[in-house]
Amino acid sequence: MTVIFKNSQSISQDAKGSVAALGNFDGVHRGHGYLIQSLREQYQNRPLSVVTFEPHPRQLFFKEAAPFRLTNADERNVVLEKMGVDFIFQIDFTQEFASLSAHDFVHNILHNHLGVTHIACGNCFAFGKGRSGSIEYLASETQSLGIGLTVLEPLQDGDEVISSSRIRHLLRDGHPRKAAELLGRVWSVRAIVQHGDKRGRTIGFPTANLLLGEHVEPMCGVYAVKIALPNGEMRDGVANVGYRPTFGQQNECRLEVHLFDFNQDIYGQELQVWLHHFIRSEKRFSGLDELKGQIAKDALDAKDFFSNLEIIR
Repeated sequence: MTVIFKNSQSISQDAKGSVAALGNFDGVHRGHGYLIQSLREQYQNRPLSVVTFEPHPRQLFFKEAAPFRLTNADERNVVLEKMGVDFIFQIDFTQEFASLSAHDFVHNILHNHLGVTHIACGNCFAFGKGRSGSIEYLASETQSLGIGLTVLEPLQDGDEVISSSRIRHLLRDGHPRKAAELLGRVWSVRAIVQHGDKRGRTIGFPTANLLLGEHVEPMCGVYAVKIALPNGEMRDGVANVGYRPTFGQQNECRLEVHLFDFNQDIYGQELQVWLHHFIRSEKRFSGLDELKGQIAKDALDAKDFFSNLEIIR
């Protein structure tokens, strides 16, 4: 089981001496997995850790920007645990921390506080106030402290680097299956079921309403989805991401999920929803009858997708 240390916590002795991967790890995609696995293979007998930051630095420096995260902290940490990470050092990324010099980050945080013995990062990693800490500086300082350093070129898919920003673009452009190839798993959202306007129930398609929160907003439209209930039960379904233009101007993007063959009260419960396949773009309908007919077709399309998926497997 992975142990998570947050900013104010003392580091236990068994966590000292770890080999650590550094980065934001938003999405924990195949490139991140390559970095972590390389470190594991290099040091099989030492505890493996990740040094990461919360919130994501972009959330501090670009507060007015649209939500962009592929994973929130809890989702990220679950994936890191599945990758076999022993310890997660989750540092609070505050204005005070952002003002820390590159020297203090290496000497006070990595060496004195966390006690790491070897670190690994991508070749574009920058740190310290104003991102003043370069890879060359990191190499010099770690060598002086007896800390090993591995710097890796980013993993590529074809001619392009696998990156969180590339995956965000794929989701925003309606390509969840290609995004899944780069992530190494289907992209998902974990969120609490909110009370909605209950219109879906009146037309025979009740939905669980989820807010995307800090998650990136994928292309608005309809998706074939799988849903995990709090008890671990898995369901197929169809979901709409968007602003429900049929019902007038909406200010908030929602993920509205219809679970097939399901009629239970799940308000206030947390669901995990995987976006497997983009079916169509969001559109405005002339009224409830036209909307109802389209949702019925969308549900059939989603069922066909999952039926064919099982045949391929």
